[in-house]
Amino acid sequence: MSTMNISLPDTLKSFVDEQVSQRGYGTSSEYVRELIRKDQDRLQLRALLLAGAASAPAAPTDGAYFEDLRNRVRKVTKAGSTR
Repeated sequence: MSTMNISLPDTLKSFVDEQVSQRGYGTSSEYVRELIRKDQDRLQLRALLLAGAASAPAAPTDGAYFEDLRNRVRKVTKAGSTR
């Protein structure tokens, strides 16, 4: 694992220390790693949403579509509960 040193103003360091203490992180590094992972997830979701918005429209989602979807979920759920 690589090491990165960062400088924070006292107010931000106090905030990080408080989050580590209150939210059960072992170290400030764990807290910062989680923030970075969440930001990566956010960026990935944003890219997927933008790709979806730029894609060609699919078939309309009407009542029949949702009823079929419900039936498929029920079928999978029922099959899973019989195992």
